[in-house]
Amino acid sequence: MVRSPRATLASAVKQPRSLGLGLLIVLVSAACSAGFLMTRVGQLAALDQQVRQLESFGAVIGDDTYEGLRRLVPYRPLISAAFILVGWPILWVAVARVLQALCDGLTGLPRRPDEGTARRRAQVLAIVVHASAILALRALVEAPINYARESLGGATSLSLVMPAFGESTFPARLLGALDIFVVWWVVLVAMGLSMLYETRTFTVARWLFGAYAGGAAAIALTQALRGGT
Repeated sequence: MVRSPRATLASAVKQPRSLGLGLLIVLVSAACSAGFLMTRVGQLAALDQQVRQLESFGAVIGDDTYEGLRRLVPYRPLISAAFILVGWPILWVAVARVLQALCDGLTGLPRRPDEGTARRRAQVLAIVVHASAILALRALVEAPINYARESLGGATSLSLVMPAFGESTFPARLLGALDIFVVWWVVLVAMGLSMLYETRTFTVARWLFGAYAGGAAAIALTQALRGGT
C-alpha cells in the first residue's frame, strides 16, 4: 500500500479477500497500542489523557475521582487491544456498507440484493481493509513518538507538522483533530472506489474528505467553545 497502492487496490478489487490482511492489521495495531500502555510512560500518559478529557467536559477531578482513574490504568492495555481486535472489524464492515450505499446511489446502480451487489460489498470491504494497512503503519510510527513525548494521542496529527497557531485556537484544534494517516487512508479508499465504480478519484474523495473534515471541525469547535468557557 505504500510503494504501489494502485496496483494493490486493483488486485483487491479483482480478488476481494480481507480476512488475512485484516487479521495482520489488527494484531500489529493492538500489539503496538497495548505494548506502549504497559510501560510506565504509557500508563502515566493514559492517566493524564483521561484527566484532560474529563476536564475538557467541565468535570472537576477530585482525589477520589483521580484515584478511581488511576486504578483503571492497568486495564488500559487490555481495553485498547480488545477495542482494536473487535471494534476495528466491526467498523470496517459498517464503513464498507455506508460507502457502498453512497457509491451505488451516486452511480445509479441498483440496491436490491443480487449477485452483483454481494460482490461489490466484498470488493468495498476489501478496499477498506487494504487501505487500513496504513493504520497499522501509523501504530508502528506512533508508539515510539508517544514514548518520546510521554503523551498519548496526537502524535501523527497535522498540528505537529503545521504548528503555526496558538494551542487553544480553533485552527490549532482543527489541525489536531486531523490525522495524517487517516487522510492517507481516505485517499487510498477514494482511489480504490474510483477503480471499482470507474469514476474519477476526486469525485469520491471530495465526499470522503468532506465527511472527515466536517467531523474534525465539529470536534474542534466543541473543544474551542468549552475551552473558552
